Amino acid sequence: MLDAPFRGSDAVASGLLTPGALRGHRFVRVFPDVYVPADLPLTFEVRSRAGHVLTERRGGVLAGYSAAVLLGASCEPRGAPAEVIVPSHVRRVPGLLSRQGDVDPAERVAIGSVPVTSRFRTAWDLARRLPLLDAVVAVDALARPARPGRPPRFDPLDLLDRRTSSPGARGCRRLDEVVVLADPRAESPPETLMRLALVFAGLRPRVQHELLDARGDVVARFDLAFPEVLLAVEYDGEDHDDTLDRARDLRTGAFGWHTMRFRGADVLSRPDRMVALVEAQILHRRGLPDVERASRAAAASW
Repeated sequence: MLDAPFRGSDAVASGLLTPGALRGHRFVRVFPDVYVPADLPLTFEVRSRAGHVLTERRGGVLAGYSAAVLLGASCEPRGAPAEVIVPSHVRRVPGLLSRQGDVDPAERVAIGSVPVTSRFRTAWDLARRLPLLDAVVAVDALARPARPGRPPRFDPLDLLDRRTSSPGARGCRRLDEVVVLADPRAESPPETLMRLALVFAGLRPRVQHELLDARGDVVARFDLAFPEVLLAVEYDGEDHDDTLDRARDLRTGAFGWHTMRFRGADVLSRPDRMVALVEAQILHRRGLPDVERASRAAAASW
């Protein structure tokens, strides 16, 4: 019980802790009467679970970014509050966004013992209220296939059907733009942001483009690609292995492909610079002779 968010009053009443121990250095208060062990990193998921503990007796259901993180679709911005939907009014608590309302049983799922809004309901809620970029990131993350090559968890176009059945829902007019820009094949929020930066600049990369050899076997799958100039654009997260990436770049380079790699700072802090570099590389490669012919020859000999 004491290795996750818990109610302090329950721990004291059951004899697991004394009031003095609860106020000591071993525990951290997250919300009123809700504590976590001091050595437990206070991540957004932990704060979200603490929000559920605070409201579970009143029927609270985690929603918004809190639902997304428990659904494995983490896309929250830094400093986002935990979020919960509660049938009755809940007084304001710093760090917790509580909204009064009901969640249809068909639109909720259980992650362990924690009720959260479903992927589709979470996307419906976030897409209607977030700024455009954040809304597309959230829809992509929530609809993302369980594994590459599998169908999305839901079709973003279904949000427009939901709008038809929920006329007058706040923020629903902007869903057309969100749906047009959404592409659940993106494998992370930074990949979505990288793609959107290029799209807003008038570029149209293919998403999760597969490079095939002469036998039709997959040599590599690129985050984003411009096949007409044999240019790949990759997002390198913190878990990327530079050695493996270099080996893959050499392998795909034998097919005539050039790979540009960008990290979080490039995508989040300097998207204009990233776009300019990609545009320059596209122009450069358009001027190279017989790029497509070289690619076909490499694929045939591989």
